[in-house]
Amino acid sequence: MLLTRRMEFSAAHSLWRPDWDAARNRAVYGSTAKDSSHGHNYELEVTVRGEVDPETGMVIDLKRLKEIMAAEVESRFDHRNLNVDTEYFRERPPTAENLAGVIFELLDRALPRDFLYRVRLRPTEDVSIEVTR
Repeated sequence: MLLTRRMEFSAAHSLWRPDWDAARNRAVYGSTAKDSSHGHNYELEVTVRGEVDPETGMVIDLKRLKEIMAAEVESRFDHRNLNVDTEYFRERPPTAENLAGVIFELLDRALPRDFLYRVRLRPTEDVSIEVTR
């Protein structure tokens, strides 16, 4: 069975690699290649996969999943500048793809083994990135 929980968080970032010159940054990242940051209201869906516990009738306690998502995602990224305020994007650009990958790794470590099935991150209404097992 698959169970999905959703949350939102807001974060700023700049798509700019300091080891590239301005022309290459603009060629790769277009209008988002700036020294100043812009922000997104991200929508995150976390899907876990497991059997229904016959005793509780649940795949996972939804409160516990919410707590894990808050600890692993919200506390690290909400209202932060991803380039400046987090350790995860000092060496790589905080693209939505990289952010989704980091979130998957963090949640995968926090949940029981092979329990995490999918992370879907929406940086905008018309774009989503999925990382699946």
